[in-house]
Amino acid sequence: QVQLLESGGGWVQPGDSLRLSCVVSGGTFSGWALGWFRQAPGNEREFVMAIHKNGASTRTSGKVTGRFTITRDSAKNTVYLQMSRLKPEDTAVYYCAADPQSRYGGDPSLYEYWGQGTQVTVSS
Repeated sequence: QVQLLESGGGWVQPGDSLRLSCVVSGGTFSGWALGWFRQAPGNEREFVMAIHKNGASTRTSGKVTGRFTITRDSAKNTVYLQMSRLKPEDTAVYYCAADPQSRYGGDPSLYEYWGQGTQVTVSS
C-alpha cells in the first residue's frame, strides 16, 4: 500500500523559511515524479512544484519562482519543499503527490497518490 506522509508545516512570520518533507512508502520511489500542491480555504488545489524521477528536472509555479526549491532523496524515499521569503498568500494546506509515470506536470489529475497534507500559516 502506497503512503505519502508530509511533515514540517507550521506557523511562521512573513519573510521566514520552512522546509516540508514527504516520505513515500510502499511504492517505487525512484521511478516516480513527485509534486507539491497547495490549497487555501475557498480555493482550488493549485500546483506548486514538481520533480522528475531523475532528480534534476523540475517544474515551478510562477507564484513561487525564486523562493521555493524542490529536491528528492532516493536513499530516504523523501521529497522536500524548501520555502523561503514566505508571504501571507502562501498560507495553505500543502500536499505531496506521486506520479508513477513521472510526467512531473502541474495538473493534479496526473498524480495517482496523495498525502494528507500539512498546514502552513504565514502571518504576523
